[in-house]
Amino acid sequence: MDPAVLSLLALIVALAVSMTSRINVGWLAITFAWLVGVYAAGLRPDVVLAGFPASLFLTLAGVTLLFGIAETNGTLEGLATRTLTLTRGRVRAVPIVLFVVACLLSSVGPGAISTVALLVPMGMSIGARAGTLPLLTALMVANGANAGNLSPFSSVGVIANGAMAKAGLVGYEGHVWFANFAAHLLVGAAAFAWLGFRTAPSPDGTAPRAMASPVSFARPQRVTLAVIALWIVGVLTLNINLGFSAFAAAVVLLIFKAADESAAVRRIPWSIIMMVCGVSVLIGVLERTGGMDLFTGLMSRVSSPHTLNGVIAFVTGSISTYSSTSGVVLPAFLPTAASLVERVGGGDPLAVALSINVGSSLVDVSPLSTIGALCVAAVADAGARPLFRALLIWGLSMTVVGAVMCQVFATMFARL
Repeated sequence: MDPAVLSLLALIVALAVSMTSRINVGWLAITFAWLVGVYAAGLRPDVVLAGFPASLFLTLAGVTLLFGIAETNGTLEGLATRTLTLTRGRVRAVPIVLFVVACLLSSVGPGAISTVALLVPMGMSIGARAGTLPLLTALMVANGANAGNLSPFSSVGVIANGAMAKAGLVGYEGHVWFANFAAHLLVGAAAFAWLGFRTAPSPDGTAPRAMASPVSFARPQRVTLAVIALWIVGVLTLNINLGFSAFAAAVVLLIFKAADESAAVRRIPWSIIMMVCGVSVLIGVLERTGGMDLFTGLMSRVSSPHTLNGVIAFVTGSISTYSSTSGVVLPAFLPTAASLVERVGGGDPLAVALSINVGSSLVDVSPLSTIGALCVAAVADAGARPLFRALLIWGLSMTVVGAVMCQVFATMFARL
């Protein structure tokens, strides 16, 4: 069989496994890359291995280690608790503050999954005391976390920008963050307009007791905040390497004994990192065998220059509903942005890339994804089944909403 066809079939199988199985698709992708690359395409093993994104691996490990320290020593929880006091007894403001807190935490580095895992149990407890519907709490926390998920400091933002660089799209970190933020802000606002005024104040008419006494920052938390702030300033103003500097900041915190090293290392999402890197190796084989050209050719048959943004958002959203956005969808689809535009005979590669980012992330509130599942797990047994059903309907509907939004707005955001 032609190596191009075989490599594309390998990618399709990997996508299918990621949607139907709990097996880490990264291991499968590496195996396929070796078998197809070496034995079907005749590539040397070191050529296949060259597809392993060492720079991306280093960056992801460094960033997640740094924020693993901030999570294990209570810095992130303290920030969340302090920020939630901003409601000052206004119970209808609780969902809005949850969105803002989730967005801020996700933006500065931990990413959406870690932010939701940290915030949603607290948010559900606060929301229950404030009379907020569990569905609204889940949507505000999940969409808020996703709104900041593609910042240049987030691990998922690093993945997205790295994958876009393979398509020649470099220097668009601001576009990536803003388009994703705007889409989730709009969806979050729609959720609040629909559900926000169905809430009822707590019996005493006050804000939740959990927000009355903010946590005091001890020396480890103050040092952590100072080091992370300096790290962000250095990255933004001095253009220092994101991954190397994250490791350096983490080492400083460990020297000052700001957290337990073993606990922080356990927070590094090794499974996700290897999923991303494994899929990247397989994508490298596709590029060398011509499988990527074959894939973009197939996509071009179902779209035109005028419908490409909406079509690609719908396709990636549908896959992301059942698969990993950061580990599978972004590494697999973003490198195709420029070639898709070339195949269909027109369009904007940046707009296509933004459509892939937005379309695949809007659906992540589905309980079939990690973020949605964390929201369902945070409620009592009696409320889990209704919330699962509501989030599933919402998540599936986002495949269409995302396609429409990208079709209408992606080109405009690309030209900002």
